[in-house]
Amino acid sequence: MFKEFKEFAVKGNVMDMAIGIIVGAAFGRIVGSLVSDVLMPPLGLLLGKVDFSNLFVSLSGTAYDSLAAAKAAGAPTLNYGVFLNTVLEFLIVAFAVFLVVRQLNRLRREPAPAAPTTKECPHCLTAIPIKATRCLACTSTLTS
Repeated sequence: MFKEFKEFAVKGNVMDMAIGIIVGAAFGRIVGSLVSDVLMPPLGLLLGKVDFSNLFVSLSGTAYDSLAAAKAAGAPTLNYGVFLNTVLEFLIVAFAVFLVVRQLNRLRREPAPAAPTTKECPHCLTAIPIKATRCLACTSTLTS
């Protein structure tokens, strides 16, 4: 049983999947940093110095200065700023995956079949060039 598992685990597809998951996790962290550290601060500045990661609604009715203060107090909060960051991360990851899949599909497409260079003589069924007006084998005149 161990030998069968070893054969399964070492097969190319399983290893490719494992590498894909590891790279995907790292890519997710990079995108998360891109959103929270690069994109959202300038966007928040443009929208009136808003820190999206600190946007929340306290469900207890008590006002708190920051999300960290509300969490420290144990207050229930609706963290819509963190949600907006997560949605933006998802959109960036989805767009990146779309671009990769689109490129892979372009590479996998089969080339269009080449235009035929010969046709059959309707009288003797010999292959002759497309532009021929007379058959080489039976010398009949071709109309098409």
